[in-house]
Amino acid sequence: MTKKIVVTGIGATTPLGGTFADTWTALLAKESGIRTVDEPWVETYDLPIRFAGSVKVSPDEVLTRQETKRLDPSSQYALIAAREAWADAGSPEVVPERFLVDWATGIGGIWTLTDGMDTLREKGARRVLPMTIPMLMPNGPAAAVSMALGARAGARTVVSACASSTESIANAYDHLQNGDADIVIAGGSEASIHPLPLAAFAAMHALSSRSDDPATASRPYDVTRDGFVLGAGGAALVIETEEHALARGARIYAELLGGAVTSDAFHITAPDPEGTGGARAVINALERAGVERTDVAHINAHATSTPVGDIAEIRALERVFGDHLGSIAISATKSSTGHLLGGAGAIEAAFTVKALAEKTLPPTINTTQMDDSIHIDLVTEPRPIGDEPIVAISTSFGFGGHNAVVALRSV
Repeated sequence: MTKKIVVTGIGATTPLGGTFADTWTALLAKESGIRTVDEPWVETYDLPIRFAGSVKVSPDEVLTRQETKRLDPSSQYALIAAREAWADAGSPEVVPERFLVDWATGIGGIWTLTDGMDTLREKGARRVLPMTIPMLMPNGPAAAVSMALGARAGARTVVSACASSTESIANAYDHLQNGDADIVIAGGSEASIHPLPLAAFAAMHALSSRSDDPATASRPYDVTRDGFVLGAGGAALVIETEEHALARGARIYAELLGGAVTSDAFHITAPDPEGTGGARAVINALERAGVERTDVAHINAHATSTPVGDIAEIRALERVFGDHLGSIAISATKSSTGHLLGGAGAIEAAFTVKALAEKTLPPTINTTQMDDSIHIDLVTEPRPIGDEPIVAISTSFGFGGHNAVVALRSV
């Protein structure tokens, strides 16, 4: 028998705020988390792009000194988001063997890796920290969350570029349906505001170069869009069976209807321009959710603000929804947060959950001249929605041709 799966907790640390509550407030206020990067290494490496979405609240202000010393920033963000989500869910009592973590990252511990290499080169092998491997490994965030919260049913890790944390949320649904756990904490984190990713993405001409006004640099679907803006942070959702949630008297934000993952098998960085792989992910997610395409009323779109990527995603959505696409309210929240890479899907799914719970769709900022080839209902101001249950999806697409979609319904 298919179980009903629900979301009962949300947490985050992002360029907009140190908590999910603060992030949501700033998002609805149409604030931008994109700022000039004020770090000495910007000048040291003469970086061509000098703005990004750094986390608004430093982990030093939240974690203990030992935690910041023994965890890479990608794990620090994970721990902050997961703890908030767990507290938001009421810190439920659960048998550890029935509690599972499914966490994602796109890059992992790049700060630890590059710092370790610098130490090796400059000071020799004996000065390399013994915690280097545990700190740099991509499963470090999942391990940190599982140990901090006592989850023993598994500590899974997804690494599929910018689709990573949406895939983790889809996995959480499957874990619960399969009876692997009663509660799953799923999400993703990325600590990518670092000279190497900034230099490398700039070399690919993937980043916006709008340095004269960083706050308006991410402008999805706008005719003047010129690339994405790198962001950092993490987000987490507490997901459980409805039966388990009701038994403990939990507040339920929304129902998780399921998800799907596909691949383009097209190009290592470019999306399939026809959007066929992305379309299949949406179709599969809706079929598994047991809903019709015409039931979808809201999409939190991947919408990176790249000239090619935005068009490919719209083509995918047109393939799925046809004329109904014009009736779907679309939010493109990377315009405010920047692109959190492996953490992007998690924060965007969290925004979708909150939108359904609060009956308010989040706005897209900076898009003032819509591309003539894009015909959608773009949400540009916080938009109230009615009390009738609606279906929403959150989409993510990543380098390597990774596509992941999750479907949700208001309660």
